[in-house]
Amino acid sequence: MASKKGSNSVVKTFNTSVDLPQATLGKSIDLLNKSLADTLDLFSQLKQAHWNVKGMEFYQLHLLFDEFAEHAEGWVDEIAERATALGGYATGTVRMAAGSSRLPEYPTSAVDGVAHTRAVVERLGLYANLVRAAIDAADKAGDASTADLFTEISRCVDKDLWFAEAHLQG
Repeated sequence: MASKKGSNSVVKTFNTSVDLPQATLGKSIDLLNKSLADTLDLFSQLKQAHWNVKGMEFYQLHLLFDEFAEHAEGWVDEIAERATALGGYATGTVRMAAGSSRLPEYPTSAVDGVAHTRAVVERLGLYANLVRAAIDAADKAGDASTADLFTEISRCVDKDLWFAEAHLQG
């Protein structure tokens, strides 16, 4: 096991037989941990919407937001496991995510379906953009498998975003 000093913490690495260059492994692990923080935060914010939505569209949105949260929960696991498969250490506690997420805080003023849907759309849109940037960064680093993971997530988050945006259109 090796350690290197990061911006706010020590980043641990472990020996791996994955034959990517050490620099690529480091870039990918860092990229995955940044995405892990965003994804954990997205998951918790989607659950916040799920628990707190009110109004005439309650039941439909309650179920929809929970479905989105289930997707995000799966992404969390895939991202963390990819980081560890590359010899990294997944920084996946709620406190770690809160300190590193690039998503804005969920608005506690959201109560009705429209307000929650707008907040969910904003976060899904930001997250989708971060995932697309991660695809490019993983490709640039030479890690096709990590880019593929992010591509898979991108397809799903874009579909979730479409479903959420449809509630605000028309």
